[in-house]
Amino acid sequence: MSAIDKIAAFSMDYFSLKGKVAIVTGANQGLGMGYAVAFAKAGADLYIPHFTEDVSDVKRLIEAEGRRVAFIRGDLTDKNYLKSVVDGCLKEYGHIDILVNNAGTNHFADFLEFPDEAYDRVLDLQLKAVYFLGHEVAKVMVKQKSGKIINIGSALSFSGDKKCPAYVTAKHGVIGITRDFANELGEYNIQTNAICPGFIQTDMNIAVSADKAFYDHITSRIAAGYWGDLNDLMGTVVFLASKASDYVNGAEIKVDGGFSCVL
Repeated sequence: MSAIDKIAAFSMDYFSLKGKVAIVTGANQGLGMGYAVAFAKAGADLYIPHFTEDVSDVKRLIEAEGRRVAFIRGDLTDKNYLKSVVDGCLKEYGHIDILVNNAGTNHFADFLEFPDEAYDRVLDLQLKAVYFLGHEVAKVMVKQKSGKIINIGSALSFSGDKKCPAYVTAKHGVIGITRDFANELGEYNIQTNAICPGFIQTDMNIAVSADKAFYDHITSRIAAGYWGDLNDLMGTVVFLASKASDYVNGAEIKVDGGFSCVL
């Protein structure tokens, strides 16, 4: 096929996820819900590991798109649960095409008094679970000779901050995992990339953004001049899950309104 023919062959169908199955951790709330619903709108069925109980909103939104969704509740820091996630998805759908390592937590405390147990908990969920679940899913994708792994980094994957050393450490590590998986799995037609959101308006950020001094300080550092919304991330995650990104591997895509560009 000539270059002209290849250009002519491009179609918006490259962005379709019809027939695909996606695991999105922690998708019953916040950013994860946005990713899961975006996949449903693009045609994928969902399998959602979750820790908090209520799944009614994400279930309603996915089923409104005519897509299937199944849930498995548990703790992502439990390796036996991770195996159950993979086994359960295969039993439900027969294949796994997309993994989004979204679930996370944070803890804020003065640096010199930061609790060891909080540091361990954040790294267990934000870093180790990303590796271990990715590793389990990769075994399936290698057999399939295809797959998309999308890790969720942060604006703090590239800088330090105050009072959240565990989160900063974990999010830096997520970039390392992303690059390593990209190198290890690329030959099997598996692409691993990271989305690094900036400051996004979510229910969890309501209290933070209500602090006008803090909100104004952060906003002044965002080139766009405002905080993002959940739907600002939805197109990016669909792109990375689709055929349109087949030659994108090991990338970190910043969705931060230019926060990382402002000194």
